[in-house]
Amino acid sequence: MRRALAACLGVLLAAAPLPQAALPYSRMDLPWWRQRFAAKQAELRAGPVDLVWYGDSITQQFETDGPQPWMRFKPVWDRFYAPRHAVNLGFMGDATAHLLWRIEHGEADGIHPRLAIVLIGANNFGHLHWPAAPTLLGIETIVSTLRARLPGTRLLVLSVLPSIRSPWVDANTAEVNRALAARYGRGSEATFFDLTALFQKPSGGVDAADFIDPHLVPPDPPLHPTAQMQQRIAEAIEPVVSRLMQGGLP
Repeated sequence: MRRALAACLGVLLAAAPLPQAALPYSRMDLPWWRQRFAAKQAELRAGPVDLVWYGDSITQQFETDGPQPWMRFKPVWDRFYAPRHAVNLGFMGDATAHLLWRIEHGEADGIHPRLAIVLIGANNFGHLHWPAAPTLLGIETIVSTLRARLPGTRLLVLSVLPSIRSPWVDANTAEVNRALAARYGRGSEATFFDLTALFQKPSGGVDAADFIDPHLVPPDPPLHPTAQMQQRIAEAIEPVVSRLMQGGLP
């Protein structure tokens, strides 16, 4: 009886519809997004491509170079990633569903990078208000899709970065990161790197000075790391990036 009930439950779970966070969703109705997608397709085809960053505006900002010191991201990219034939596939405002659409529509086709870095999930907790469980499933779907489309590529999944938006965002960010560590901590499907501690103040909490958003006019809640913090992130993950790109163990 127990086996029969377990089998029935498995069938029901398998038939359950996936949440929006784990389903591909296009933003091609936005002209800037459509143009960036086409430009990045051309860049991927121009090759060679040994490293790919998949993400949202936090990744896209690597293409920004000032004029303020806290906006000088490009030197960080030029130092750590450009020499490795890297392509920046960060799109402002993208959630897991939008990244999944991009991957399924050309961003993993015809390329054979040594390493793909995934940093996604922050926008799930914004106006979409997708909580931890569907966000986690969205990230897992991205990883499994990349695993299938890029079988020879190592995957490095970064934690959803801390922000200063609301207690709800904080709780869901922590829940997703705990689940990612449990799922990928052994490095079989992907390597997981938790960057949370990098943002923690000695006295506890997150320092708003590590984000560009308070500098904006009008200011926004702290979400996007400064160029200085992006350099600290690059330095923190560099040993893992180097090892994975050289074919070392996760």
